[in-house]
Order: sequence, then structure tokens, then C-alpha cells
Amino acid sequence: MKKTITTPDAPAAIGPYSQGMTAGGLVFVSGQLPIDPATGEMAPGGTGEQTGRSLENVKAVLAAEGLALADVVKTTVYLKNMDDFAAMNAVYASYFTKDCPARAAVEVARLPKDALVEIEAVACRA
Repeated sequence: MKKTITTPDAPAAIGPYSQGMTAGGLVFVSGQLPIDPATGEMAPGGTGEQTGRSLENVKAVLAAEGLALADVVKTTVYLKNMDDFAAMNAVYASYFTKDCPARAAVEVARLPKDALVEIEAVACRA
């Protein structure tokens, strides 16, 4: 059985999708843009700062289901510019410090709201 995840602690969906879904013991977190849920504004700064905000939003969706970043098994990071990989990776490494999830990082032509980064995740209930 699947269930929709909704929380005011992460940005509301800007299209026909959910912040997250649960199904079969897995939690799927939709791509999180670096938007501050309190203000609706894009996080100021560069790729590093936007990575941190995106991961805070991932954490918020997971928390709505009683999970944490330690439960994440896979992420996909979308970057506007692969030259920003090191900046993203430095911040990402501060959030995932042990038993890091599998990950893909890809450069894309453009992200919604002209963000520099977007991060999606899959977590597993222990």
C-alpha cells in the first residue's frame, strides 16, 4: 500500500507530485529544491548553500515519516553545472558522514526556479 507524505517543514510541491511517497517499506523523497519552506524563497548563496537547504528539505520529508538521513539508501543530485561538484560534495559530506548512500550526480541543462541543485532520495525502514 502506498501513502503520500506531506509536511509544512519542506517546500510544497510546485507541480502535480507529492513531497514524498511510502510504498513497501521504502520512502521516496521527491527532488528537493533549495527553497526555504518558511519564506518560499530560494536559499541565498551558491551551490554549497543550496545543497544544504535541499538536504534540510529532504530531512524534513523523512522526519514526517519518523526517518532520518541515516535511513537513506540512494540519492540523486542534479547540478546545473558540474563545475560545482566539489562545492556540493563538501556540504553533502557533512550530512552523510557514515555508511553513505549510493548516489548519482548529473549535470542538467536547467532546474526548476533556476536552482543550482536539486536532490532526491530513497530511504528504507530498518
